[in-house]
Amino acid sequence: MAEVISIRFRGGSKNYYFDPRGLQVAAEEYVVVETAQGMEYVRCVEGNHEVPDQSVIQPLRSVVRLATENDHKAAAYNRKREKEAFSICEKKIAAHHLEMKLVRVECNFEGNKIIFFFTAEGRVDFRELVKDLASVFRARIELRQIGVRDEAKMLGGIGICGRPLCCSQFLDEFIPVSIKMAKTQNLSLNPTKISGTCGRLMCCLKYEQAAYEDAGKRMPKAESFVDTPDGVGNVSGVDLLQEQVQVRLDSAPESPRRYKSSEIRILRNGKGSREGIEIPAERPPRAAVEGDASPSRFTRRTGGKDPIAVPSVLAAPQEDEERRGNRRRRDRRRSDKPAAQQPPEKQAPRRENKPRPEGGRPQKAERPPRTDKRPDRAEKLPVRAVTDTTAEKKAAADRAARQQSGEPRPAGENRQPSRHRPRRRPRGKGPGEG
Repeated sequence: MAEVISIRFRGGSKNYYFDPRGLQVAAEEYVVVETAQGMEYVRCVEGNHEVPDQSVIQPLRSVVRLATENDHKAAAYNRKREKEAFSICEKKIAAHHLEMKLVRVECNFEGNKIIFFFTAEGRVDFRELVKDLASVFRARIELRQIGVRDEAKMLGGIGICGRPLCCSQFLDEFIPVSIKMAKTQNLSLNPTKISGTCGRLMCCLKYEQAAYEDAGKRMPKAESFVDTPDGVGNVSGVDLLQEQVQVRLDSAPESPRRYKSSEIRILRNGKGSREGIEIPAERPPRAAVEGDASPSRFTRRTGGKDPIAVPSVLAAPQEDEERRGNRRRRDRRRSDKPAAQQPPEKQAPRRENKPRPEGGRPQKAERPPRTDKRPDRAEKLPVRAVTDTTAEKKAAADRAARQQSGEPRPAGENRQPSRHRPRRRPRGKGPGEG
C-alpha cells in the first residue's frame, strides 16, 4: 500500500496521485506540486489515504509544500494576467485575419509560460501571431488546437437534462459514442435530440448501453415467430426496459397484445419462413400478476381461462370510459325525472305566466318615446329608388344594331329619338349630278 493524495488541476476532472512526503494535506486545500511542466498551484480533492501499489505508476511526483500567502497572491496575479492576454490575443487574431476561435488562456504558476487554446476547422498558420504575442508578454508562448468536445469541457455549461455537463464534472476521459447506441436504445435519430452542447453525440448514451445489450440478448428480435398463452404470432415490437413484447396473433392480427418475456416461447428468432417449425401442443404458462391472489371477474366468468393480464396502464382508459358512461346515464335519469322529484337546487326557477288576451298573444307594452336624443347623431337621408338600367342599355344596343343592318323595326316598339343619330342629307341633286 502506498500513501498518496489526490489532486485535480484547474479546468480538469481527472484526479492524479502525488506523494505527500510526510505532509498532512486536507481536502479542498491548495498545495504546490512538481510536474513535468514545472511548479503548479493545484487543489487537493482527497487528503492522505492509501491505495494498492498496482494502481500507482512509479515514480510518483511529490508535493513541494502547502500553499502560502505569497502563493495565493501569485495565483491571483496569474488569473488577472490571463484575462488581459485573452483580450490582446483576440485583437491580434482579428488583425492577422486568422480563422480560429480563442477558447482559453492559461498561465503557469511561475509566470514564464502562457498557453492559448483555440479551435479551428482546419490547420492554421499562426507563426506571425506567436511572434507578436511573444513581443507583448515577454514569455514563452504556446498555441494548442483542441476539438469541440474539449472546448465544452473547458467552458462548461448545462445539458438538455438540466444538469452540468458530464465532461466538466466527473468524466476522466472522453468515451467513444456511435449512432448504433441510439438505435439499440430505440431513441430518435434526430441530431438535435441526441447531440450535446458540443454538437457531438451525447456521452450519456454510453451509460445504459450495457444494460440494453444484456436485455437484447434475452429478448426476441422483431418479426420473430413466437408461441404465447393465446396462440402463435409474430413479434411487432420489443420494449427492452420493461422486457415486454408486442405480438400480432394469427387469430387476431388487427389487435396486437403485450406479453412478458417469461410468457412467450421463441420458435424462430428474427425474420424467416415458418416451414418446418413444429408448434408445441402445450402453450407457455401465463405470468401471475403480483398482489392479486383472488381470481379476476373475467377469470370467474370463463372458468379460469384468462387470455391476458392487462397492465394497469392499458386498463386505466377503459375504466375512465366506464365511469364517464355511468355518469352520463345517471345524469340522463335525473333529467327524465319530473321537476317535483328533483332536488330543490336542481329545479329551474319558475316564470310567472301573464294572462293572455282572448284570440291572440299577449301584447307587448308600448315603450315611451325617447326624449334624450343625441344632438351629435346624424339624420338619416331618404333612400332613393334604384332603377335597373341594364334592360334600357340592352334595348338601345339592339336598336342601334338594327339601324346599322337595315332591319325593319318590330311592331309595337316606340321610336325614340337618339342623341347620336346622324343628320339626314336633304333630298336633291348632288354636287356632281346633272
